[in-house]
Amino acid sequence: MSTPAPIDYADASPEVRAVYDDIKKTRNVPDVNNFWKYLARDPATLRRTWESIKEIMGPGTLDPLTKEMVYLAVSVTNGCGYCIASHTAAARKAGMTEAMFGELMAVTGMANETNRLVNGYRVPIDPAFQT
Repeated sequence: MSTPAPIDYADASPEVRAVYDDIKKTRNVPDVNNFWKYLARDPATLRRTWESIKEIMGPGTLDPLTKEMVYLAVSVTNGCGYCIASHTAAARKAGMTEAMFGELMAVTGMANETNRLVNGYRVPIDPAFQT
């Protein structure tokens, strides 16, 4: 099965164009990235995903850099190359330095390693950790 083509703005339905316009306005970008162009093949998924991301990644208790670094760490753990590239760029734009990136990767790698060890050994949770 071949990969379907992305939906560019010129070829988008009015419903998809409205979401694209909101993404461009919210993110202050001239065009939407490929992720959105592929999701646009299902306008309901495009709209739902954009609304969720806009809410979660928008202003909140966590600052934008922290949110992008968490997203990056999860993307590394899940092995999503596209998300790694996208959220590395966003984290750098939000102020992530090379030193911060290196430390984030060290923490992410260590967490993945120790998580697998705990699961493999079936380590019971200490009573002090249970709340």
